[in-house]
Amino acid sequence: FILEPSDVIAVRDQPLMLDCQVQGERPITITWRKNGMPLPFSPRVQVLEKGTLLIQRFQKRREGIDADMGEYDCAAQNRYGLLVSRKAKVHLASLPKFHTHPVSMSVNEGGVARFQCQINGIPEATITWEKDKGPLNTSDSRYTLLPMGILQVTGVRKADTGIFRCVATNIANTRYSHDATLNVTGGAPRIYKEPVILSGPQNLTITVHQTAILECIATGNPRPIVSWSRLDGRSIGVEGIQVVGTGNLMISDVTLQHSGVYVCAANRPGTRMRRTALGRLVVQGETMKMLGIRILETKLLYQCHKVASKLLGIRTCISVCLM
Repeated sequence: FILEPSDVIAVRDQPLMLDCQVQGERPITITWRKNGMPLPFSPRVQVLEKGTLLIQRFQKRREGIDADMGEYDCAAQNRYGLLVSRKAKVHLASLPKFHTHPVSMSVNEGGVARFQCQINGIPEATITWEKDKGPLNTSDSRYTLLPMGILQVTGVRKADTGIFRCVATNIANTRYSHDATLNVTGGAPRIYKEPVILSGPQNLTITVHQTAILECIATGNPRPIVSWSRLDGRSIGVEGIQVVGTGNLMISDVTLQHSGVYVCAANRPGTRMRRTALGRLVVQGETMKMLGIRILETKLLYQCHKVASKLLGIRTCISVCLM
């Protein structure tokens, strides 16, 4: 194969093309299958000159016929034999409604506000925020945007009063969350308030080389100091470590050694008074994936050896299997 079909996310009513190009002695016949069954062709579903599959208007449902989503593969045949491509998964792009909306809140001036929205999209949606129906000024260092649709506002001011909402966008659609009103009340009270962690780190599972962000936002009077440690006492380190906003921990290019339980502490300045919250970070490697590939390769070579050694001789078999 010169080109094989690859996994793709299709957009409803838009054209979709899946590649299938081979090199070999002509004539070569290209056929396509969907979910293991021969794919019927029509004016809407065609095979182009070089074998590429064209679906002119990708459909979620068609009259009495299955949707276009599924697993596709192509087969190339000439007088020497048949070659079948890898399977390509074709998903339909989608963006359903928000399942978590931001909630209105009242905050004292100088305090902390936190909003969150969540939505499941294919592909994953980009989340932005609006204030009073206009784009939020994210260049203001008091505004911190985190994954999972989280917006933090620290050192809240009267000017922050307004209506906030989430905007989710992907190739399928754009959706808006419910409005949430931020009401900023009088100046910061002078009375003492113990540290409180408004939102601590959540358990997180990611793979090596990704970025981990552990949330920790706290309030109190005086304003608490947020610090991080590991429950096992090991050093968090400094390389690739960054504090985002007023206390969120960001670890770039994670390794297996970053796995562990992380402790966020909100400390009252000048005292030992503190509140803590814990979250577990699990970093997965590709060991099992690679192991599976090696086992598969071993099985294929073994099967090839059994068959080809009878027909072609052992030396020829090895060269065929490893091409």
